[in-house]
Amino acid sequence: MSTLEDVKPVPVSLGGVRGGPDVRTLRRDPWWHFPAATVAFLTVIVTYLMWAIFQNAYYFVGASQHRDLISPFYSPCIVGSCVPGAHGTFLVIHWWMWSPAILAAAVPAGFRLTCYYYRKAYYRGFWQAPPACGVADGHTLYTGETRFPLVLQNFHRYFWFGALIFNVILTIDAIMAFRLPGDGGIGVSVGTLVLVVNAALLWLYSGSCHFCRHFCGGSVDRFSKHPIRYRLWKIVSPLNQRHMEIAWASLFWVAFADLYVRLVASGVISDPKLF
Repeated sequence: MSTLEDVKPVPVSLGGVRGGPDVRTLRRDPWWHFPAATVAFLTVIVTYLMWAIFQNAYYFVGASQHRDLISPFYSPCIVGSCVPGAHGTFLVIHWWMWSPAILAAAVPAGFRLTCYYYRKAYYRGFWQAPPACGVADGHTLYTGETRFPLVLQNFHRYFWFGALIFNVILTIDAIMAFRLPGDGGIGVSVGTLVLVVNAALLWLYSGSCHFCRHFCGGSVDRFSKHPIRYRLWKIVSPLNQRHMEIAWASLFWVAFADLYVRLVASGVISDPKLF
């Protein structure tokens, strides 16, 4: 009978070298499709986002058009330069000279940027670290998230709490969108539905977050002693399984909601009343 010391490793040949200057992978499937699609989609969304934020115009549809619609990029509008009716009853910062969207979008952007799923997406797509399973990393040195700026990813849990506040604000915006001043008082327009769907997707995105699931049921040895947390954990766990799909859908829709409000505010399209 041989002992553990007598066991020698058996050499295995895969017919190639993983990594190296010429061969990055032995995979023959179109593994690059998803990273390429991720780069294309995020590039379009982020480019539009930056343009919309710094344009600082056409983000609110008010009483003059018989609507109460505000872009989710600009809510809450808390600077003195906000167009009349856009800032509501929130604290107004009079010294701020730049676009109000810079303040309004900071926390939601931080929440998305540090999201566990989005990290995987843009690490693979933009940084090639690695671009796919079984494909060589695009970098020779791996430091994880221990250095600046990636060490800031650890703030994701705090951004989650901040994002909940913005979810409440955007939900109020969706409720206010039922107001049709001068056009029947209360009703539903296409813009109303756009903002309602946006608020719903943001709540689903926050609820499907990995940290949300951990917050509800993590660090619990016996669920029987924490029945409320167990119920919450049971609710968010199925959402967590769809976190990827919800993340993409909510990101697309928040940009679409801004675009819709922008087109209505600029007079390019009208906002049809449904009932």
